[in-house]
Amino acid sequence: MDIKTQNSAIQDVMADALVVNLFEGTQQPAGATAAVDKALDGAITALIQSGDLKGKLGKVSVLYPRGAIPAARVLVAGLGKPEGFTPEKARQASAAACKKAQALGAKSIASIAHGAGSGNVDAAQAAQATVEGAVLSLYEFRAHKTKASERTPVDTFTLVEFDAAKMPTIESGAKIGQITAESANVARNLINQPANFMTPTLLAEAAQKAAAESNLHCKVYGPEWIREQGMGALLGVTQGSEEEPRFIVLEHGRGRSEKPIIFVGKGITFDAGGISLKQAEGMEAMKSDMGGAAAVVGALRAVGQLDLPLHVIGIVPACENLPSGRAYKPGDVLRARNGTTIEVINTDAEGRLILADALCYAANYKPAVVIDLATLTGACVIALGKNVAAGLFATEDELAAEIRQAGEATGEKFWHMPLYPEYRETIKSEVADITNHGGRFGGVGASAIFLKEFTAYPWAHLDIAGMVLVDKKEDKLNIKGATGFGVRTLVEFARRRAA
Repeated sequence: MDIKTQNSAIQDVMADALVVNLFEGTQQPAGATAAVDKALDGAITALIQSGDLKGKLGKVSVLYPRGAIPAARVLVAGLGKPEGFTPEKARQASAAACKKAQALGAKSIASIAHGAGSGNVDAAQAAQATVEGAVLSLYEFRAHKTKASERTPVDTFTLVEFDAAKMPTIESGAKIGQITAESANVARNLINQPANFMTPTLLAEAAQKAAAESNLHCKVYGPEWIREQGMGALLGVTQGSEEEPRFIVLEHGRGRSEKPIIFVGKGITFDAGGISLKQAEGMEAMKSDMGGAAAVVGALRAVGQLDLPLHVIGIVPACENLPSGRAYKPGDVLRARNGTTIEVINTDAEGRLILADALCYAANYKPAVVIDLATLTGACVIALGKNVAAGLFATEDELAAEIRQAGEATGEKFWHMPLYPEYRETIKSEVADITNHGGRFGGVGASAIFLKEFTAYPWAHLDIAGMVLVDKKEDKLNIKGATGFGVRTLVEFARRRAA
């Protein structure tokens, strides 16, 4: 989809669907909506007075101008109550309007930036959110479909601003929104691919493609290098699979003098649980166990295309976790890169093992901060719910606050959870330094405290297990499938560090 900006009166724009908005409780349209209302001889006001148009968030009303203006349709997107209006509500309003326009067969959409006027949202943020809502909501994964989509493809989305003085701000926000949302969609594509089309080798190739598009430096390492590095935990997990592991390093701002920000993503391209086999029902969703890796690839792509004045590194350990005659077993002892020995209690607690070696490797860069993302535990989904919030652990409260603030700006929720020392007691081993599983209770805390053993720098862990997939037909921004959760928060975190 082509994203454009245009300095014009919205009522003069030719499009299949023209989008304006209305706050809940408004009796008289204002701004761009008032201009369109006037051109339509008060049609929007009449809808308000009849009670058919209330401005509720997520609701969209359709009017047909019949030649009064160049656009074929006018869509009025509800913004909800004006009190506490946020960029996330602008994002949702844009998404609702674009979905409605697409359902009506529109191939071109023109919209104002929601909330930039009476919503009191910064114009750049409003533009960014409006574009993100459009790009995210119109996504569809069709790599393996042989029949044409029932959804009409939208060719162009134009963000329209009347005030010429605001155009540089609108253009800047639109660019950020487009790059960030398209990078989230790149992550969605990686996650939605079946595991036979997204092996560790193919994930590495996708990372190389993202690097080429974004002026990133990319190195991909194979099993011999991994062995030379002493990454025994990663090698233990991968040994049950015929597919070779890959260790992927993406780098933006190489050569800069400051300490880097590092994002680490769990890259289990398929997780059958190993010898501790998962139940068959729903196992097909385990192609999404590389959701953290996909988020890191997407985030680095955006950081590169935005050319942020930072040194940012993405690290992705990638492998499969399968049962076979060669697979690692409960009771085995593995040695991580830093020499820590790990007793394997459950082979389905594999993500923390491959992350352990990656977190050790991150120390080579003397990082300013390391943030890992992983679909790590079902316990986090039980604790926080499906598609509600991700778990957040951090060694510093200030770092946790930074991540939560970035998440609030993007509409991605994180809940700060504790790193109590008592969790360390649950992973004590009789035969090794630690175990990889803390038992039934406090599983999400035990997994985080396990990872902490391999860090010696400011560090945060994001357990995104409940957030990477939408199981229902759709939510406010996504259709069924991958969400690309985490990409936009990581990009916002980096942008704020660069400011």
